Amino acid sequence: MSILERLEIPVIVAPMAGGPSTPALVNAAASAGTMGFLAGGVMPVAQLIDELTQVNRPFGVNLFRPQSESPAPNDIQTLAEILAPSFAAYSLPQPAVPEPDLSNGWSQKFAAVLDARPEVVSCTFGIFSDEEFAQLKVAGIEAWVTVTNPEDALHAQARGADALVVQGPEAGGHRSTWTITETPDERDLLTLLAAVRKAGVTLPLIAAGGLSDARDVSEVLAAGASAASCGTAFLLCDESGTSSLNRDILDAAPALGLESVSSRAFSGRFARGVETAFSRAHEGLPPLYPYLSPMITSLRAVAGNAGNWDYAYCLAGSGMESIARGPAKQILESLKPSALG
Repeated sequence: MSILERLEIPVIVAPMAGGPSTPALVNAAASAGTMGFLAGGVMPVAQLIDELTQVNRPFGVNLFRPQSESPAPNDIQTLAEILAPSFAAYSLPQPAVPEPDLSNGWSQKFAAVLDARPEVVSCTFGIFSDEEFAQLKVAGIEAWVTVTNPEDALHAQARGADALVVQGPEAGGHRSTWTITETPDERDLLTLLAAVRKAGVTLPLIAAGGLSDARDVSEVLAAGASAASCGTAFLLCDESGTSSLNRDILDAAPALGLESVSSRAFSGRFARGVETAFSRAHEGLPPLYPYLSPMITSLRAVAGNAGNWDYAYCLAGSGMESIARGPAKQILESLKPSALG
């Protein structure tokens, strides 16, 4: 029986890289009768191994597929020039070009996850290899693939995925395109779900993208999804690891009229987050992932500590105004279709 058939609540706590996803949040989901994910994408290998020992079943782990493309050197140099005046304004050393690990530590993380045997391993930014699909099957682990268009959905089905996370443009965080250069499909989540089914996909679908209340969840289930994946809805819950700065930003965003926007200006590949002066000024940035974040980190920290949110990195989906506070279990209960009455 698939894990999706065993869930008491058809709402999954999505993986949120960079801090919000914690073992405590995963455990809260498990105790409520559903499943949460450890966000292993950019996490150091040692931290992932440690967190794997802290979670209760059922749980999933999300990994970022290794990146085969590199940004153009000229684009990276141009970014350094764009950042230079702001770094100088805060008396910071000029931004240095990093040497990021484009593999995201995939091999070590995948081996650790195989040993831990979660119920699910999901893949973002690409697809498992045939060998990896086979290894997951032998280990009794479901292989989920995140897709953003019908073409990738069909490919993942043909290769052996057990379920697909269909991610619409409303989703907070990174859009799971399989290259850094492609422009994401902009069809809304409900339209995208229909297009994936029309293309001939028969696998279970998990809908992701701006699902912030019980009505949203009810709509995607009625549209044929087996479950809803919600991330932004848990950014301010008690168990999340959302930073104090980002909690302040999310608290203030509605009153300040700040919107959730999709832009390469957050990380160098398309991601949805709270708009900033930097994201508005640099909407046309070329593909720079994963160079942008390490190049701007010190500026973000110093500016943020000074109360300046112009360079902030607060990824969140549509429906920010509906984010609830309190225990994760309480939020999960509020997202159940039965909460509509």
